[in-house]
Amino acid sequence: MTLFTKILTRAVELKKTIPKVGRKKDLLKIQQSALLKLLRKARNTSFGKEYDFDSIVFSKKPMLEFQKKVPVFDYQKIYDTWWFRLLNNEENVCWPGKVKYFALSSGTSGASSKYIPVTSQMLRSIKRASALHVLTLADYDIPVTFLEKGFLMIGGSTELRSRGSYFEGDLSGITTGNIPFWFQEFYKPGKEISMEKDWNVKIEKIVENAKQWDIAIICGVPAWIQIVLQKIITRYKVNNIHDIWPNLSVYVSGGVSFEPYKSSFEKLFARPLIYLDTYLASEGFIAFQARPNTTSMQLILNNGIFFEFIPFTSDNFDEDGSMLENPKTLLINEVEEGKEYALLISTNAGTWRYLIGDTIKFTSKERSEIIITGRTKHFMSLCGEHLSVDNLNKAVTAAANELNIFITEFTLTGAPAKEGVFSHKWYVGTNSKIDGDKLLKRIDELLCELNDDYAVERKEVLKEISLVVLPLGVFYAWMRKNGKEGGQNKFPRVLKKEKQEDWEVFIQNA
Repeated sequence: MTLFTKILTRAVELKKTIPKVGRKKDLLKIQQSALLKLLRKARNTSFGKEYDFDSIVFSKKPMLEFQKKVPVFDYQKIYDTWWFRLLNNEENVCWPGKVKYFALSSGTSGASSKYIPVTSQMLRSIKRASALHVLTLADYDIPVTFLEKGFLMIGGSTELRSRGSYFEGDLSGITTGNIPFWFQEFYKPGKEISMEKDWNVKIEKIVENAKQWDIAIICGVPAWIQIVLQKIITRYKVNNIHDIWPNLSVYVSGGVSFEPYKSSFEKLFARPLIYLDTYLASEGFIAFQARPNTTSMQLILNNGIFFEFIPFTSDNFDEDGSMLENPKTLLINEVEEGKEYALLISTNAGTWRYLIGDTIKFTSKERSEIIITGRTKHFMSLCGEHLSVDNLNKAVTAAANELNIFITEFTLTGAPAKEGVFSHKWYVGTNSKIDGDKLLKRIDELLCELNDDYAVERKEVLKEISLVVLPLGVFYAWMRKNGKEGGQNKFPRVLKKEKQEDWEVFIQNA
């Protein structure tokens, strides 16, 4: 038995001793404890002194006092007020000590490149959450020795750039540099290939080495993983990826809904895989799928993150999805299942009441389970239709399944009123031969069933809808043009303003 197997076997035994999260009061108690740990740790920082963390810690109701004293922040506000000091090598700003790493966000909204601080405490929290997620495989009757096979993780370049007092790069680069020594043997494609900056060169090296590996688990964004698997199958002229990796059993997705990709993914396999979803952002490991027979993820409530929830309504956000001043914020015990919330987090990386930019829904309050429904700025509401990314994914996936076609990429744009009439325009990426009119009709019908606001507006002012079918490669070419190819980058499900204009010009010239 290897050291890795011994560690995992012991961890599985310990997992059985971890108390299950249950009643609502337990959730609140866990979160209060998490917040108090953060406040005590950061009480002597500039931020902690500014907002008098000492008085919050010793108050009778620390969570409510925290909400009253500390303002909410989006990225630009917290960067302009506090985080810029971290890049100037200042210490004890929002978290004790200096920040050694900054994760460069893909910048899907707001700034084109966001600098997210990553502290050593946050790295420990990510490791802990990752270990807990791996241990959930015990619930799928997978033997521990299976985990000694290869883990293929495909992300951005893991090479970090030194800026003198700190390093910057993809979160995958920061976390890879902190992989435990006992895991190095199983991590693929290995440090050398992972450091490759050119996405196409990286993929070519993975394809070249594929036959040498015994991969059991794959992690990464669906669009790019699918491209890699297809290239391997084509290179070695096999029927499916199991002809190369017979032990492949688990796919860990993250960052985007897997459902639109599932049908085309399964064409690449000889047998079904276990699909696990994760919510690992540059700001922290937020949630993961903790049990079989669900697509929901469980919030990690006791791992260095304190959560608040802003109802995603016009009372709290403007028509562009920007947060209004003094939005209504809720604690974990105040949320309702089925309603959409923007996520606000405070973490051991020095983010405080920070709008992460994602929207979620609770599928189970008792289990603290959620699904990601989209981004605060990636929704469509030209005339009150209030379409979330979750609505779009469900409609397109259902329509594609009914028509027996494969659609892995799509986006929606809108046009303002012309004589009181609004319009939606769909762009669908597929290499299948499809009837665009039939697809559009079915998507429209499904959206009317999924969203009452959309159904009303279709009768009133949303009179024009259209659909353009494009080769799948056009979507990836646009991402390449914008420096968003590979890694953790995703094609936006909704395009607005400058990105919409850029896309439409690109399509005309494609």
